Amino acid sequence: MSSEPPLMEVRNLKVYYPVRKGMFGGVAYVKAVDGVNLVLNKGDIFTLVGESGCGKTTLGKTIVGLVKPTGGEILYKGKNILKLSKHEYLEYRRNVQIIHQDPFSSLNPTKTVFQTLSFPLKRWGIARSRRDLIEKVSELLSLVGLKPPEDFLFKYPHQLSGGQRQRVVVARAISVNPELIMADEPITMIDVSLRIGILDLLLDLQKKFNTAYLFITHDFGAARYFAAKGGGLIAVMYLGKIVEVGPAEDVIHDPLHPYTKVLMSAVPVPDPELSRKKKLLKLKSLDIPSPMNPPPGCRFNTRCPFSKPRCEKEEPPLVEVKKKHWAACWLYTS
Repeated sequence: MSSEPPLMEVRNLKVYYPVRKGMFGGVAYVKAVDGVNLVLNKGDIFTLVGESGCGKTTLGKTIVGLVKPTGGEILYKGKNILKLSKHEYLEYRRNVQIIHQDPFSSLNPTKTVFQTLSFPLKRWGIARSRRDLIEKVSELLSLVGLKPPEDFLFKYPHQLSGGQRQRVVVARAISVNPELIMADEPITMIDVSLRIGILDLLLDLQKKFNTAYLFITHDFGAARYFAAKGGGLIAVMYLGKIVEVGPAEDVIHDPLHPYTKVLMSAVPVPDPELSRKKKLLKLKSLDIPSPMNPPPGCRFNTRCPFSKPRCEKEEPPLVEVKKKHWAACWLYTS
């Protein structure tokens, strides 16, 4: 008896962007995503963290169908999303939603909150009459903490705060009962004081509806909070590749890959005494290689404090070093 396929599976995914080299030059390619594998099951929390420009947003947008892959496969319930029938593709688009980084630009400034939230409800036949729509939209607003809902129904985006706008975006994402939400830096554009509230909201909704999350961030603090509280995995991305994956607390407290070690050594510690004792790992170089021309072998070798000759020639595989904790580094393979 065969087991049920994962909700979403990414196999050797590649996304290359062509870039013209000068007016009369040839074409080079930015390797935004280069050979990524991951699996998401129903209700999973998968947190993707990395520096700006590492390819994490491109990966997320490709998974939700906004960017076409150059190579590899994205399987939704075992089927390649590029080969879905029209009916299957509509099901996929409904069940895989996105929360954008900037809540203001992702909301139509000419539409009220009611118009924004009622459209997907009408589109998918969840509610039809105006009475049902108002009732359902009010329920969604209450779910995301915008109470009393009647105070927000007919407001425009410019009349809301940044945190309120992001809650409307969250309400829109959950309105069609999706199985997976890709949250792309959902707290970056809002006040620091409101960020924990948005993260807790997402986690509460995950528990209530068993929705899977692909949570994307450059902030290790947010990644740790979200993954640890939600019981998920953290993946660290560097120059288009995932270099480490593991349970949140393992990756934070016992990082395996040199890149993760460097990132964690640079995280500020609130205790002055511990901060003085903390050893800061020094990079060989502060220059980040171009994604158009990444280094051969391990992509971190030009900056890695532990780099060896082999690292400059051969790309290390992602191996399970400890239980459910993988790293792509020659330090852990023979």
